[in-house]
Amino acid sequence: MDFERARFNMVEQQIRPWDVLDPDVLETLFAVHREDFVPPAYRALAFSDLELPLTVDGVATGETMLAPKLEARMLQAVLPERVHSVLEIGTGSGHMAALLAQFARHVVSCELREDLCRFARSNLSKAGIGNVSVEHRNGLDMAAEGGFDVIVLSGSVQFVPDALMQRLNRDGRLIAIVGEPPVMSAQRVLRTGDREFHSEKLFETAAPPLREFPQRDRFRF
Repeated sequence: MDFERARFNMVEQQIRPWDVLDPDVLETLFAVHREDFVPPAYRALAFSDLELPLTVDGVATGETMLAPKLEARMLQAVLPERVHSVLEIGTGSGHMAALLAQFARHVVSCELREDLCRFARSNLSKAGIGNVSVEHRNGLDMAAEGGFDVIVLSGSVQFVPDALMQRLNRDGRLIAIVGEPPVMSAQRVLRTGDREFHSEKLFETAAPPLREFPQRDRFRF
């Protein structure tokens, strides 16, 4: 398989048409080899416009890797700077953390599954990416441990917990897929003051839910 041709087609046919036009983001999509973060059984599908099952040593984890255009557009929406600290919740294969690491000072990526932690660490190490820490823990626990300039939720949530927004530094930004099937949208939260936040809906999309996030109480008769 010609991976470079497939990578070029992914960028030109999927990602640019989805309004991902930042030249630094596009350059990073060429620099970070997505196929090296995909389970071996699905490597030929690395550049397809779909979510890929995440397997470790051939065993299904029940988790998926987000589609390329969704990762790219989320990255563009919160583009970190070299001095920024980043929190990602939902490491998966480590690919989104690898993309964020190209811009940020340091990325802390939290994953609930120990097998995926090992998989992501291995992928990041082989890619020579040293400014990512993959932690086997619930990312919500990080809400009590200092602030971040960028927070990325690599999965969907019913709502963004206030405790997580409080961990944004001043002028920090958070991106999440918010809602419930079939209605979800990517939302960006900007911290504009000590107690001020600005939330905006960027685009409609869908993603698998992040596990162990709080859910809204449902009214019962």
